[in-house]
Amino acid sequence: MESRKVQRLGPSTLAMTLPAAWARAQDVEKGDEVTVRESGKGTLTVTPTSARDDESEATIHGESFDADAVERAIVGQYVLGRRVIHVTAEGTLDSEHINAVYKAETQLMGLGVVEETPERITIRCSVDPEDFTLDNLLKRLENTGSTMRGEAVEALATGDPNLAQRALNRERQANKIFVLLLRLIFTAYENPNLARAVGLDDGFPLIGYRSVAKNLELTADNAEDIAEIVLEADGHTLDVDDATMRRIREFTEQVDDLTALAVRAVVERDYDLHIECRKLFAEVADLESEILSDIPEMENDRLLRIRDVLVSLQQTAEFAMRNAEIAANLALNEQSDHTTLADHTSEE
Repeated sequence: MESRKVQRLGPSTLAMTLPAAWARAQDVEKGDEVTVRESGKGTLTVTPTSARDDESEATIHGESFDADAVERAIVGQYVLGRRVIHVTAEGTLDSEHINAVYKAETQLMGLGVVEETPERITIRCSVDPEDFTLDNLLKRLENTGSTMRGEAVEALATGDPNLAQRALNRERQANKIFVLLLRLIFTAYENPNLARAVGLDDGFPLIGYRSVAKNLELTADNAEDIAEIVLEADGHTLDVDDATMRRIREFTEQVDDLTALAVRAVVERDYDLHIECRKLFAEVADLESEILSDIPEMENDRLLRIRDVLVSLQQTAEFAMRNAEIAANLALNEQSDHTTLADHTSEE
């Protein structure tokens, strides 16, 4: 960090110079335009034209990676906001690397192969940040996880493996939304001008949104775990009495209410909704142990499957409570009935 002196150029104009090293690194020269944006908390952000170029490219050298690493590298470059990704080889790309490219393409929203030669494959992302908002994507991810959870638990109750498989199939969509969220969060961090495009007034909430997205992705994984229990169980069911199954369904409904309310608290920056989440969580916190304690004696394998289902639901509730805590932090950073914020500056 370095300090720079503000100078007066006219009766109502103040100016300061740009650091020479920064200007060289960003290819900023005399006469170029830059964007100056107020980012909140008394901060101005200066963004050069080069930072607004959405045609950023990356080249992945296939000879340096095995097929799995190529796939991971493509996902990584996608998350980092690259518009165009090349996968090359010193000679001819082998079939495993080619398959890795197409496998990555199916996992990522808006990604498609636009050019292919024996030595290179070029893929391009058609996603425009202005087509999405982070808030809407968080709601979509929460809804997808909730749908998976409902299908998995219903499959347990009815012994329907097709319903469980449907829940598993949705996991790919949940992962696509999650990775797209990461892409938008990273690009908005790198380019503050995009923060407004994805629905934020400034970049402050981005770290919180990253954590919320991960928690929602983990709740989808919990639903996937329940669906896999269905497929592995004899008769594709827990084989418990109707009263226990009814309590598991009620537990699931309460967890669904909690996860949805926590995301709503995040996107609305509502501290009171965070309090409501705490009340709901207190109601479900002990349900896992209560249901287990009331189950009649049975063989260990069946009991372990029931416990695994309840643990997945309990973990989902805990992830939702983490999101509610993030919502509280975001809410407390804004003026409200609960907090008054003031910046104290010295006066001469």
